[in-house]
Amino acid sequence: MADALFPESEMSPPAPSGAAPYLVLARKYRPSSFATLIGQDAMVQTLRNAFRTGRIPHAFMLTGIRGVGKTTTARILARAVNYEDAAGRRPNLDLEGEGIHDRAIIEGRHVDVIEMDAASNTGINDIREIIDSVKYGPVSAPFKVYIIDEVHMLSTAAFNGLLKTLEEPPPYVKFIFATTEIRKVPVTILSRCMRFDLRRVPPETMSAHLVDLLDKEGIGYEPEALAMIVRAGEGSVRDNQSLLDQAISHGDGKVTAATVKAMLGLGDRAKSIDLFEALMRGDIATALTLLRELYDAGADPETVVGDLADFTNLVTRFKVVPAAADDVSLTPDERARGPALAQKLGMRALSRAWQILFKGGEEIKTAGNGLQAAEMVLVRLAYASELPSPDEVIGRLQNAPTSGGAGAGGASTPSIPHRGTVNAGPQALRLDPVPRYETAAQPVPVPVAAPQAFAAPRNYLELVALAGEKRDMLLKIALETQMRPVSFRERAIEVALVQGADPGIIQKLSARLREWTGQAWGVSVSRAAAEGPTIRDVKEQHRARSEAEAVEDPLVKAILARFPGATVKVTLQEEQIPDTAYEDAFFEEREDD
Repeated sequence: MADALFPESEMSPPAPSGAAPYLVLARKYRPSSFATLIGQDAMVQTLRNAFRTGRIPHAFMLTGIRGVGKTTTARILARAVNYEDAAGRRPNLDLEGEGIHDRAIIEGRHVDVIEMDAASNTGINDIREIIDSVKYGPVSAPFKVYIIDEVHMLSTAAFNGLLKTLEEPPPYVKFIFATTEIRKVPVTILSRCMRFDLRRVPPETMSAHLVDLLDKEGIGYEPEALAMIVRAGEGSVRDNQSLLDQAISHGDGKVTAATVKAMLGLGDRAKSIDLFEALMRGDIATALTLLRELYDAGADPETVVGDLADFTNLVTRFKVVPAAADDVSLTPDERARGPALAQKLGMRALSRAWQILFKGGEEIKTAGNGLQAAEMVLVRLAYASELPSPDEVIGRLQNAPTSGGAGAGGASTPSIPHRGTVNAGPQALRLDPVPRYETAAQPVPVPVAAPQAFAAPRNYLELVALAGEKRDMLLKIALETQMRPVSFRERAIEVALVQGADPGIIQKLSARLREWTGQAWGVSVSRAAAEGPTIRDVKEQHRARSEAEAVEDPLVKAILARFPGATVKVTLQEEQIPDTAYEDAFFEEREDD
């Protein structure tokens, strides 16, 4: 909304020709009150409540990305706390009427409102000037206001020098800080301020704002062009206004989609979606042709790949959140074709496309020839479809005929047909649904029930399980790797220590058994050295046998034949090893009741 109270055209010196000097939209329509500030409703509501109840802090911290209104908000706050009219002095957020000090504050010439750029005044000496001037009260306004922009640029010494004054300033002083790098501001400073995080302006609000500006300027526009500007502005009001100013000049007084595309180096959005569809169905020839057409029309290769990544993200959002199609910043093509693609494409294909495009964008930045790098990224994306998913591999291997030509060693090697040819292109990311194959039921070992809680272990395996339940992992590892049971009776255990074992583990085991069971246990060491396997050895032997059995499985053989160099690894849980595996290796004796 236009600044009706203080148009900047009245402040600027006249042009040599006598005509009013041109003001860019960002300056011409800069808000002078909270009524004209857009997109920061939460902050305005908080301030309105604070002013109404008289709970106005002495220091404010405004943070957010560039162009969302931090400095503008600081000036409006300075005007609000110093509001004075015929009725007297009173802080007021309703600034429809002009106060005594308003014009001087907005024009930046009020003696009691001091603005400082911390980017060029970073040292302790600059802060000393503020500290010294704080001692003196305001000249004419109710409050002396210090606005420090880009406060994160202050040096450590400057921040430290400001601490005491910021914590206990005179009652007539207000501090307003603005920064884009809130993490660089010391916590000691933040704790002394009321903090407001200014948000990116939503696309709907931004679009309405730009339409309002164009109506006031009497300039025609195309909705698709405004959608492109809003997307490029990324929620920054100033960026959007600057891009709109540029688009007006570029289009000779009219904002059109064609001029905005040329200005921003964007490709045709419809062609970008055509390119995406061609890649998803593996039509690499069409994809490269569309890339060349976009390039010839002025689109930058990096921008084309970035647009593909953006559209991949958009389709993924449609798949997860269908309501995202209501976004006003979307073009008609995106709104119409995106949801349909989201229904046809799987999440795995979209995730793989995103990874390839994201890494491809980094490659294009460093490549000498951007177009060639972009072409190779698209080729990689399309031919990535030759990699079938794991369930497809298993399904094809299981359904492949077992008879046929013998491979190495006379074994039959089932053939997996190629997903695409050089002429036709890959097909795995095709838009038509990919059939899913049901895998044959594989024998699953029946897990042995975990040991229940008990007062005393009845055998060596239960002793190891008890150590695990009590979370004494050092003792559990020692039981598995440093000793082998020789005999196990009630409250009497004889073990043989392996070479290099810690003898002190015997005393620790006896103490733990007394602690856990409340009974004294005798733990003795056999004179004979441990020659048999430990529990860890039994586990490794069982795992090796399981791997050998897995390698002999026909399905696994087919996979290994299809993928040379692949290996088989079997991971066994504790309960998957039957007790008989230990009974065969250990001498176990129980005392009868």
